[in-house]
This record gives sequence, structure tokens and C-alpha cells, in this order.
Amino acid sequence: MSKIKTKFTERIGIDMPILGFSHSTDVTAALTKAGGMGVYGIAHDPPDKVQARIDAVRGQIGSRPFGIDIMMPKGMPESETLESVQAKLPQANLEFVEGIAKKYKVPEATTKTFYNTVLRSPSYFEGQLQVLLSSDVDLVAFGVGLTPDAVGRLKAVGKIVGALIGSPHHFDAYRDIGLDFIVAQGSEAGAHTGTIGTMVLVPEIVQMAGDLPVLAAGGIGHGSQIAAALAMGAQGVWLGTSWLATSEHAQGDHAIGDRLRGKLFAAGSGDTRITRGSSGKPQRQIRSAWTEEWASPDAPEPLKMPYQHALVGDLMTAIEEHEVDPLLHSPAGQGVTWSLELRSVAQVFQALSDQTIAGLDLVNSISKSP
Repeated sequence: MSKIKTKFTERIGIDMPILGFSHSTDVTAALTKAGGMGVYGIAHDPPDKVQARIDAVRGQIGSRPFGIDIMMPKGMPESETLESVQAKLPQANLEFVEGIAKKYKVPEATTKTFYNTVLRSPSYFEGQLQVLLSSDVDLVAFGVGLTPDAVGRLKAVGKIVGALIGSPHHFDAYRDIGLDFIVAQGSEAGAHTGTIGTMVLVPEIVQMAGDLPVLAAGGIGHGSQIAAALAMGAQGVWLGTSWLATSEHAQGDHAIGDRLRGKLFAAGSGDTRITRGSSGKPQRQIRSAWTEEWASPDAPEPLKMPYQHALVGDLMTAIEEHEVDPLLHSPAGQGVTWSLELRSVAQVFQALSDQTIAGLDLVNSISKSP
């Protein structure tokens, strides 16, 4: 197994500068065992479920280091409940969602998921944070939002703490709060994303960050891109979409079924779209009837987070439960173009590693040319 060392990889104890985000505990564990660092996203896990997810990863990897991604967006309601919010949703938005369900003949949901049972709130995030503070997790990254208090509390118990950002403005806000690393995430990224491309954002943030390690994210799914990220001054990369179509993601609580996996295999770099229809924040997804309905001229303005989830939670649960093909969707970045067939996490990781070495060798050969 080849190794590429940077100051950051040496600090966190991994062989290759690849960190991988996933909502699957099996993917997270497999990434860590392959020589990178798996980072499990707890956004969909209520506080009382978080420790079980941590245990599921730790049970597979032993003492190897791994991370957790947590969201702490601002402006979430504290005194509301899911039911009280749903009782006040705008009629036009309700009718639009009912129209989608009727148009695509979506059966009613019979299962309970994050989407139709949870309202994001400060107490929800605090409950998750409390679990992390008492856990043996090695690294914590804030995917959306943070508070200086949360960063300080995590660092006080020995966690390595970082944050994802999508603009220089975000970095200015986070510059002096004690973060250990920054993930500069370009607009090509899947899920919640900004508007600045990876090739522009990464060197810009590297220049601003000085000695603070920067990881590159956004549309990266090939090792040549990892080599390019290192050439731009990043000390590693943060990948999410690459793991969606792996065999490990076909099992567990956040399993991806055959139909959705087929859509991932078929998608090219131009087959994603940014929509606010799922969460209320801009999110890059596989293009589907879901993204197109919310982009139609007749669509109402999506509600802000977490109210959009309260609006569409039952329908999103039903779409997944009954695998309503036209509406099936998943957050995915433009790097989905590299997901072509069913492979294990270890196989994807090895291919990325080999491609990175080849990319660096190519750069060296070109630079030595007369």
C-alpha cells in the first residue's frame, strides 16, 4: 500500500490523505481500515442513537482513528415541535407537495424516518454534541454552521476539530476560533454546497489559512484530482459521493437500494442539480423528477430549514420506502461521473490511491521535461 504523508495525515494517523464522509457506519469503518479516515455524518441520527452508531464503527476498526460530522445551522426554532410547525405551513406549499404525490402516485409512508419524525433545533444539536464530548471519537467536523463554544468544548476533551466552508467569507468568520483544519468545499460538491468552484476556492483558502491545514472537497472522485489538490496546497481531500455506490452502502440503516444505485451509475458530471426542495438549503442532488418539480415555474419558494423538512418529510419518506422511481434522488456531487460499477470501499480507495500516485508522477515527469 502506497503512502502519501502530509503534516495533517501524520497528525491524525492515516496512510493516505483521503477522508471520506458517509451516513453509513459500514462505509465509515471500511474507509478507515483501507488507510484513510472515515467520517460518519450524524445529521439524521437523534441524540439517543448517536452512541450506537459510534459503537458500530469502533467495533469494526478497533483503535484506528475516525471522525464524526455534525451540523449546527443557525436560526433553528427551539420552542416549536414538528407538529406545531406543520400546523402553520403555507397552504400553497402544502398543495404543491400534495400535487407531486398525486402526480406520481406515491403511496403513503408507513415507516418513521428522520425526515418525518425530527425537527432540527438547538436542543437536538446540543444532545448530539453531548454524546460526542463523552465519546472516543478522534475528530469532529462541522458540516453546516458551528458555535465557538462547541468548538472550545470539543477541543477541551482532546478532539481534533474542523469545519467545512464554501467561501472566503466563511473562513473570515471561523479564522480565530481555534479550529485544527478547514475543508474548502467547492460548488461541485454533493449535498449542501456553495457557489465557488473547487479549483478557485481551494488555493484561495490555502493562501488565507497560512499554517492551518486545508482539505479540498467538491467534485473530487479521481486520484488525478487528489494530486491536483495537493499541488494547490491542500493537505488532503474530503470525498463523499465516491462511496455512495459501494457495496458497503447497500446495507444498514442508510442503505442505498438497487434502483437508486443504478441512477448513480448512470449519472455523468452534468446530471446533478442544486435544489432547495429537500432541506431548504441549496443541496446538489442527482437530477430527478423531484429536482425538476421544485425548479418548475409553478413551484412555490421552498421554505427555510427546518420548515422545508417539515413540509416534505412524509413525502420523502414515502418516496424512499416505496422506491418511486422518477422521484428517487440522493445528494451527489459532480464527481458521481466516476461511479460506474459496484465496487467495495477498499477497491475504490485503492484506485484513488493508485491514480493519485500516477498523477503526482505525471506532474514530476512534465516538470523535468526540457
